[in-house]
Amino acid sequence: MLKRLTFVCVTLCVAIVAVLVAARHSTGNTISFKEPLSLYIAIGLIVVLFLPPFILSFFENPVLKSVNVIYQSLIVFSFVGLIPVGFLIPDGSSTLIVAVLGTVASLTSVIVTVRSHSILANYSSDVR
Repeated sequence: MLKRLTFVCVTLCVAIVAVLVAARHSTGNTISFKEPLSLYIAIGLIVVLFLPPFILSFFENPVLKSVNVIYQSLIVFSFVGLIPVGFLIPDGSSTLIVAVLGTVASLTSVIVTVRSHSILANYSSDVR
């Protein structure tokens, strides 16, 4: 449980850093440091969106772990979708780095959750 919770928190931190990087490289009518209210709303929305995997990390039920894996897979796809954006925007190296770090962190979180969900992990101690 502690590993799942740790990786969800790491992924949340990387997602907040991604918003801050996007605010630093703002163009046009997007989030920026000039309008802190929109920045606070974006960060608050990310925290709210990370509440379900955070709460589901506490449970050992296989069905809830499966729901957690599906939800975190959507987070993986959002970070993977951010990788091409790092190539498309000017001076997008920091966006690319944050996107790759987020992909690795969220994919690791999914793998840790799946491995703790495996049937062999639950019943290997019963065989002995």
